[in-house]
Amino acid sequence: MSHLRSYSRHDFVKDLAAGLTVGIVALPLALAFGIASGVRPDQGLVTAIVAGFLISALGGSRVQIGGPAGAFVALLYTIVEKYGIANLLIATMMAGVLLFAMGAFKLGNLVRYIPVSIITGFTAGIAVIIGVSQVKDLLGLTMEKVPSNFFSQMSAIAAAIGTVNWISVAIGISSLLLIASWPVGYRENASPFKRITAKLPSTLIVLVVWSILVTLFHLPVETIGSKFGALPSGLPMPTLPAFDWRTAQNLVAPSIAIALLCAIESLLCARMADGMIQDRHDPNQELMAQGVANFVTPWFGGIAATGTIARTVTNVRSGARTPVAGIIHALVLLVLVLLAAPAASHIPLAALAAILLWVAYSMGDWRAFRELKQYSMFYRATLLATFLLTVVFDLVVAVEVGLVMSSLFFIYRISSLTKVEEIMLPAEAALRADGKRVGAYALFGSLFFGSVTKLERLLDPQLRLPDVLILEMHQVINLDTTGLDALESLHKVATRQGGRLILANLNAQPLSLIQRSHFAEAIGSENIVASLGAALELAKNPG
Repeated sequence: MSHLRSYSRHDFVKDLAAGLTVGIVALPLALAFGIASGVRPDQGLVTAIVAGFLISALGGSRVQIGGPAGAFVALLYTIVEKYGIANLLIATMMAGVLLFAMGAFKLGNLVRYIPVSIITGFTAGIAVIIGVSQVKDLLGLTMEKVPSNFFSQMSAIAAAIGTVNWISVAIGISSLLLIASWPVGYRENASPFKRITAKLPSTLIVLVVWSILVTLFHLPVETIGSKFGALPSGLPMPTLPAFDWRTAQNLVAPSIAIALLCAIESLLCARMADGMIQDRHDPNQELMAQGVANFVTPWFGGIAATGTIARTVTNVRSGARTPVAGIIHALVLLVLVLLAAPAASHIPLAALAAILLWVAYSMGDWRAFRELKQYSMFYRATLLATFLLTVVFDLVVAVEVGLVMSSLFFIYRISSLTKVEEIMLPAEAALRADGKRVGAYALFGSLFFGSVTKLERLLDPQLRLPDVLILEMHQVINLDTTGLDALESLHKVATRQGGRLILANLNAQPLSLIQRSHFAEAIGSENIVASLGAALELAKNPG
């Protein structure tokens, strides 16, 4: 927190205003994400308070706001359905340890290597899952439980469609319309009314208005109170979740999934914030902060947390200067819980469903799907596969398959750029005085396991190589051990035929590997030269 050394009263005023604003914005989202994740709404609030405080206090970004996120909804709901809430808390703590270790071992920058196609695909898939999971509450359907599997969800919704509560539908649709049409900014000459409304979060207005109407008119719709009972007015005492080593062994995969998703989401959010404030975050410090937050929050009953884009953007636009704004946001939420917890019982679930539907719509990069035809087949296949697998199966499978596809496509692209072309030598250079032939080939690209087949015509022992074979390699940017093995095989074929192999103009990495592997000794250091000209001069001499 070096930026706090010159902290001023003016900075505090800015942070205070931003913290108050973000705290109010975060309240309905925390409630909604808690319910959507398969836990109680107060667990979402606890997560926003505890994790929000720790991520701001310890994180590597000046303005990032942490808390429960839409990206986690599908994953956490699946874990709750399969293992129960207690094991979700254990998995979150295990993910916290993994996140801290990732930061401690300086792995923060590795997240940047995940292709955009995978991130776009699984984000859109999560958005679809969130949207489908909110159909029950939006329509007021009578269902015992919403399954976590996509097709099971659709089947259950179709079976219960005859139980639609039209009052819930009216609440949900009107809430969506209000959120979509609510002003988010104003011009200098805007009216005082628009200036005030533009600063108020539409999601909070929706909850307040419909809570009042539901209470006054006793509308027959499901509310937080009717489903979950009264919310506690304060934070629970920290307690270690029930732990069982036999069950914990089954939580390895869910823990890894939570950790990876948290790392991706938080660091993407931090990078976006950097662009808004012209700063640079510390990715490793951010991961360690996320690790601490996800390890500590379950002690209070909270769920997985990460950096949240919507709340971070609100924080920046509200004038936040330092992490103090994020700390204030957590304290504001705590005060709201202490003062207004009883009133939250009157919030209709249809209004919360509308908020989550808007979140789902906002989080997906739907324009990327419209523009797919502009990109390569590899990009399209990876994005669509990740998207469909996220919706139909789960996030872990989707990311695993997406990474494998991206790796294979990358190998194919790089190997397709690798070329071996014959260099046409003048007659006096191609034939020595003693009648022996000299041949030269230029290598381009990366000589690795995916491209060594490009040397097949030279490696064929049935074909006669030139008596002196020159490989001009100044455009070979990388050589791996498989490529080195191909060069060794080529040397053996040339030697067996009584010939000679000369390597010319090697770059630093290929030369280093050749020297470290002792291939330079096998081929003879005199046969490794600095240029094609030097190689041709050397080829004139018997040897």
